[in-house]
Amino acid sequence: MSRNSEVETTSQASAPLRRLTFLRGMLGMAAAAAMPGLALAPASSHVLGPMLPAPPQSSATEADLAEWHAFRTRFITAEGRVVDTANNDISHSEGQGYAMLMAEWANDRATFERLLAWTRGHLSRPRDALFAWRWSPSPLLPRDSNSATDGDIVIGWALQRAAERWSVPAWRSQAEAIARDILRLTVREVAGRTVLLPGPYGFEKLEHVVLNPSYYNTPGLRALARLVPSPAWAKLEADGQWLMTVARFGRWELPADWVELNRRSGTVTPAAEWAPRFSWDAIRVPLFQAWAGEGEAPALGAALNFWTHATPGRLPAWTDLRTGALAPYAGHAGVSAVAMVSYEARTGFNQRVAIPTVSRATDYYGAALVMLARIARQEGPVAAASAQRRMASL
Repeated sequence: MSRNSEVETTSQASAPLRRLTFLRGMLGMAAAAAMPGLALAPASSHVLGPMLPAPPQSSATEADLAEWHAFRTRFITAEGRVVDTANNDISHSEGQGYAMLMAEWANDRATFERLLAWTRGHLSRPRDALFAWRWSPSPLLPRDSNSATDGDIVIGWALQRAAERWSVPAWRSQAEAIARDILRLTVREVAGRTVLLPGPYGFEKLEHVVLNPSYYNTPGLRALARLVPSPAWAKLEADGQWLMTVARFGRWELPADWVELNRRSGTVTPAAEWAPRFSWDAIRVPLFQAWAGEGEAPALGAALNFWTHATPGRLPAWTDLRTGALAPYAGHAGVSAVAMVSYEARTGFNQRVAIPTVSRATDYYGAALVMLARIARQEGPVAAASAQRRMASL
């Protein structure tokens, strides 16, 4: 769904105190403002690697489960509907999928089943296994039956994980059907590249296609690729990495929320129909790269460079990629959470400074990013590497 209304330093900053200062700055602690900007350490090669399968038991800690309960209480109705509190209280496939993923991670089967039942009952489409992207409680804003690929990916991923955790073959079959229809309806060959359309309709123009870099949820796509093997998945991931590298703009060379890929020239530019920003969509690019172990990705490094140096001591909510203008307000708790896990993936340094709480999030999306960052931290390659080092030291 739409949320719009490689500059890199090579100097070393290896002292744990300075890393901790940076992470505290992410949380908005006043002490950070008095400290000099932190130069990014070079990426650590050991964080690269394939996404691990879902663990047989929850990796969530007690603190994580408390945050899940806070999210569930605040944003999920008794019927299993996730309420986007900053967007006219609508519900959408993205929110349903994110909450399903959280419920599986927290080993909360009852909530998972309520979420799935509501999603099937209100967002199912009659001719395929994908889901309508928007449902509204208001009759003045009817359901939009076009699907959003980011929501479809995460619903399929959550179903795959839940099928493995709770041994429900029917959920695996549904995840397989979603994966097949994502390939059939949203994967295209354009200008020699395999691309992921944001939805089945409305994004293929005469001279270009419209793409959303943040829809390339690599951990989720890898999970679907295991369910429905096809050479298209590998092409999609490789060309997605290419897109994340070239589709960066402005002073900070950041990914844009929405871009256009020209059919003839193969050039990528910010999409004309959206504001040319690195903001609420594109922030998921470094999140998913960190989660997938792509710590060396240029887009992740550029985001960290921006967050560290644009306004030291405060994370801007967004920047205009053409003018360089910054948001007049700070990013919310979700921005801080994504910045923290991105830093850990980039450096291989797992400081375990507390991620912001759900209570600090002003709305559904900020809280969702906080929760996704918690899962990424628990499951990502940095956490796995840290556990291996702890075991080796015993």
